[in-house]
Amino acid sequence: MSNIEIKELQQLKKESKLTYSDIASMAELPLSTVQKVLGGKIKSPRPATLEAIEDALHRSNPVIGDHREISIGNQDFASIIENNYFYIDKTSFIREWWDKGDVVTLITRPRRFGKTLNLSMVNYFFSNKYQDGKKWFENLDIWKNKEYHALLGKYPVIFISFANVKEPDYDGAIRSICSIISELFRGFREIVRNESLLEADIEYFNGIMEECKEEQASGAINRLSRLLFECYGEKVLILLDEYDTPMQEAYVNGYWDKISSFIRNLFNSTFKTNPYMLRGLMSGITRISKESIFSDLNNLRVITTTSETYADKFGFTQEEVDHALEAFGIKEKEEVKKWYDGFHFGNVCEMYNPWSVLSFLDEKRIATYWANTSSNSLVSKLIREGDRGIKSDFECLLNDGIIEKELDEEIVYSNLDSAADGIWSLLLASGYLKATEIIADENGLYYGKYKLRLTNQEVKTMFQKMVSSWFKACGSNYNDLIKALLVKDIKAMNYYMNQVALSTFSFFDTGKNVSGSSPERFYHGFILGLLVDLRDEYIVKSNRESGFGRYDVVIEPKNKSKDAFILEFKVHDADEESTMEDTVIAAKKQIAEKQYSVDLENAGVKKKNIYSYGFAFEGKKVLIG
Repeated sequence: MSNIEIKELQQLKKESKLTYSDIASMAELPLSTVQKVLGGKIKSPRPATLEAIEDALHRSNPVIGDHREISIGNQDFASIIENNYFYIDKTSFIREWWDKGDVVTLITRPRRFGKTLNLSMVNYFFSNKYQDGKKWFENLDIWKNKEYHALLGKYPVIFISFANVKEPDYDGAIRSICSIISELFRGFREIVRNESLLEADIEYFNGIMEECKEEQASGAINRLSRLLFECYGEKVLILLDEYDTPMQEAYVNGYWDKISSFIRNLFNSTFKTNPYMLRGLMSGITRISKESIFSDLNNLRVITTTSETYADKFGFTQEEVDHALEAFGIKEKEEVKKWYDGFHFGNVCEMYNPWSVLSFLDEKRIATYWANTSSNSLVSKLIREGDRGIKSDFECLLNDGIIEKELDEEIVYSNLDSAADGIWSLLLASGYLKATEIIADENGLYYGKYKLRLTNQEVKTMFQKMVSSWFKACGSNYNDLIKALLVKDIKAMNYYMNQVALSTFSFFDTGKNVSGSSPERFYHGFILGLLVDLRDEYIVKSNRESGFGRYDVVIEPKNKSKDAFILEFKVHDADEESTMEDTVIAAKKQIAEKQYSVDLENAGVKKKNIYSYGFAFEGKKVLIG
């Protein structure tokens, strides 16, 4: 090997940040040999020695696998490694989790952030089903430390997922969970041949394999743990992926109270009163409140997006993305960062969305990959039906602004409709918002108040599409209304605005208003629609301080030679105005008194190009003048 090649190894060592001791351990060479070779002290090192050092240094690179092949959606760790698919090494999570020693750990991260893949990795490492597991891990980070070799394939592992429990009613959800438990038992069917089991245990086991009934479900995993312990002489590890999916579906479909009691009993039996469980590990998107389903689990360690523990183990770090882009020969680092970076986990402020990065590497084009992986129906419903404050804050976020909110990371789904700030906790946990700063009170104490903004351009684009979808029920009427506004056709504006209001008014309403549908919720939804659909050529600003029953919006052109529009919305009050025409006059008077046109003129818009309209509402009827 030439001196130039030795220098290449020295550069690899520098980039890997490995110590000489690390390299010696991975290469299975004496420390002094590694030091001498990399220090240039040996003129002609043996080829086998150089090969071992080079292999160790390449193993330290977080990017593993054939750079040309990305297996999108593959969440099976063994499949990825065996087929040499692209993989970023996260096996150090195994070491960190094991060393923590927590009895039960719950980790929350946004969807598609590698939770399932990491649990699959943990399963393949520890499960005694896989006695030849070295082939999956010998070239990865976890294998650097020889003390973990003895843990490979040592324990019975119970690995289940609730990801597909998405039923419209309680009975369907219970059937789905019972089916998962039956399938879990079938995966251990070999234990019925074990002589240490009693006939009663074998009969019970066969019965659950055949069909798990609702009254059996809560205690089934507990009993399976005992049977596995008796067969293998080791306590079990229990891995539960997407633990919160049934709860979210229950909230959306109206059976929260019934299923929360069932899940509470299941978790208590599985994770609390289970003497045959060594460790438990759960993953999900949200941290559901302890009172809802975790009231009996005092042994639970919760790791959320604001926790420093495991901060870089889910999602891709800046260094990992840089390695990946370099491996694929891609130069658009800043564009990738703008679209897919921005997630803050604990003290790591530059985390990338792994699903989007992998999709980008595969497709070689910027797009909203993550946003297209699920319907986001719950988020859309909560914002659409949200009150004036929620929609105004959301308007601020879409305008790249920052909002300040006091958050509780425990999500109480049953209170989401009534607790105004609950939606922001949900959006933060789901990855749609990032906390840019923790705010201290006047005494310098931190009590859960954060500065929040949209995570990145992909999230912003997703929300823009979501708002536009709210008006699809109008057909072409909504677009025709926007066109009529821009060409100042009042007759057409009146026609199309009434059509839009008629078809979407109740869509923005929760159905819980004392006096029926409120124009306030429709108005703010309409403003968000204007903000999104006119964003290329106009700046849309609403005034949240207008007062009860009065709302205004200014549409300012980015090209100051174009027309500007001032809209004043006013609810018709029979005690103040005899007719809706009087309400329109009062709305236009408000525009004159507030002198909104002055701000537009100061911004460079000519006075002759400023048009004002009053909108009067009475129920679902609208009059524009």
